[in-house]
Amino acid sequence: MNEAALRLLLEQVRRGELAVDRAVDRLRELPFRDLGEAVLDNHRELRRGHPEVIYCAGKTVAQIRTIVAAMLQGEGDILATRATPEMADAVAVLSPDARYNALGRTIAIQRRRRSPTETAIAIVTAGTSDLPVAEEAAETALLFGNRIDRINDVGVAGLHRLLARLESIRAARVVIVIAGMEGALPSVVAGLVARPVIAVPTSVGYGAHFNGLSALLGMLTSCAGGVGVVNIDNGFGAACLASMINQL
Repeated sequence: MNEAALRLLLEQVRRGELAVDRAVDRLRELPFRDLGEAVLDNHRELRRGHPEVIYCAGKTVAQIRTIVAAMLQGEGDILATRATPEMADAVAVLSPDARYNALGRTIAIQRRRRSPTETAIAIVTAGTSDLPVAEEAAETALLFGNRIDRINDVGVAGLHRLLARLESIRAARVVIVIAGMEGALPSVVAGLVARPVIAVPTSVGYGAHFNGLSALLGMLTSCAGGVGVVNIDNGFGAACLASMINQL
């Protein structure tokens, strides 16, 4: 257990937010908690500023239920990505306040009420088919305390749609741009705004698209400066990076 964790526990006890016996239990569990099939990283928020997030793909409903039940014993927010409806139903039994975004495949349990940031993250999509990735990014950014601005279906096939929303995009502190097909939108946006652009390639497109590889390579070879690229369909990763930038 590090000094920062100890100070946080003592402060919570002093303010009456945490009972002494519960603080003792927390001391036993830090820095991690072994659940057998999973090991919870209790120091993640101390190190990174946000708690550990559950990646649900490849896990069973029973495993998700066990992990969420253990995390509910703490006080932090909980986020699960790539969750199925069955997983959401199981979590809802444990926490009726759980919010399931079926399109983004996320489960969010927000227990800390905070004012959103004054500055915003703009989440821009090229087309409606990119919305699942955009919703994953949006739910992540919201849970991490950011104000967001959704700007959808402004791809390069109809550039006038993007130009009509430039004022909103320029007002953001950081811009997440999500696109499939040839992945051209992040380059166009980066050439028009003085903000960092986080590009997210999606597995949307026809055969030569190679499940997002064409978009990924196009974004990596962007001629515009100030473009960073995350992995294919990685709305969560884009939101984590955008949140760090927005809250600097």
